[in-house]
Amino acid sequence: MVAIDALTASLTVLTAMITPAVLISAAGTMILSTSTRLGRVVDRVRELSDRLRRLAGDEVTIEFLAEERAMLYDQLDKLTSRSRLLQRALTCFYFAVGVFVASSVAIGAVAFFSARGLLTGSRGAWAPVFMGLFGALFLFYGSMLLIFEARLALQATHSEMDFIWRITRRVVPKELIEQHKTHHVHFRRRKDD
Repeated sequence: MVAIDALTASLTVLTAMITPAVLISAAGTMILSTSTRLGRVVDRVRELSDRLRRLAGDEVTIEFLAEERAMLYDQLDKLTSRSRLLQRALTCFYFAVGVFVASSVAIGAVAFFSARGLLTGSRGAWAPVFMGLFGALFLFYGSMLLIFEARLALQATHSEMDFIWRITRRVVPKELIEQHKTHHVHFRRRKDD
């Protein structure tokens, strides 16, 4: 009977120690997607800075040159903000993984020391719970940063598309423009020039 109770207690501790693995997996997924987003931002910055460098060197008078330079500068500004948000989010997710691993270790340590009579009552039992909550706060904060970054990405996309529509309306025949309706995107009315 004692062996079965010991086995049950051991399985309970192991089950409790594995529980943070779900949160570790969630944080890992967030790390992977955020890293991918950060890589895409870096690629976009390189592409736009090359494009801006080529425009700065062009001696040919292009009708839309000043407007395009302004749009590219605005895009680079937004990309800088996005990369900073993504970097902070990644840091939060890495902290969350570390804290969740520490909470798993703390669960095992509390069970070990309690079984040996070194921890009495609920003293020390709060540590894994505190760590789990702390890790969840990091996940939450990182997720909020990603929401802000996604909104900034959407603003950048809208800004670039507005520029393209303005330029297109200047060069496309009036008959073709009149055939198309005004576009509404996410309840945001596109400004017509």
